Amino acid sequence: MNQKKIDQDQELQKNQKQGFDFWQDHSEKFLEMALCPDYRERIEHPDAYGKRTGDCGDTVEFFLIVDHGRIRRITIDVYGCINTNACANAVIELAKEKTLEEAWKINPDVIENYLKTLPPDHKHCAELAVGAFYLALANYREIKSSPWKKMYGVK
Repeated sequence: MNQKKIDQDQELQKNQKQGFDFWQDHSEKFLEMALCPDYRERIEHPDAYGKRTGDCGDTVEFFLIVDHGRIRRITIDVYGCINTNACANAVIELAKEKTLEEAWKINPDVIENYLKTLPPDHKHCAELAVGAFYLALANYREIKSSPWKKMYGVK
């Protein structure tokens, strides 16, 4: 059994001990985002990249393909709890096909509202996911102003 699966099982057990029914007490959107594997991919030569590791040890990486000022493709690599996975997937759902200007408006509160049932003690997961996304957006801005950096793989 891999570490991610063990961590998710431990999270479910902890919630059950506290009288929280994971399947019944979370919104459908939270469950969909928490369990969604669709966006897990490391893009070989992305237009932008952002990675952040939280104090909790979870890590989120974003890979962006931008065309004509719009995010055309966005993928993630996540090592963390189910809440971090939900938040990272929510960022993608809210960011795809958006302009870069629109994408900067995605913040942890927007993620919380989108998921509806992110546990209050896991708001840091939304902050982590959005922080990694902002690093990718900033990376795109940097590469756009110095295109030679992409050619040589400078981050």
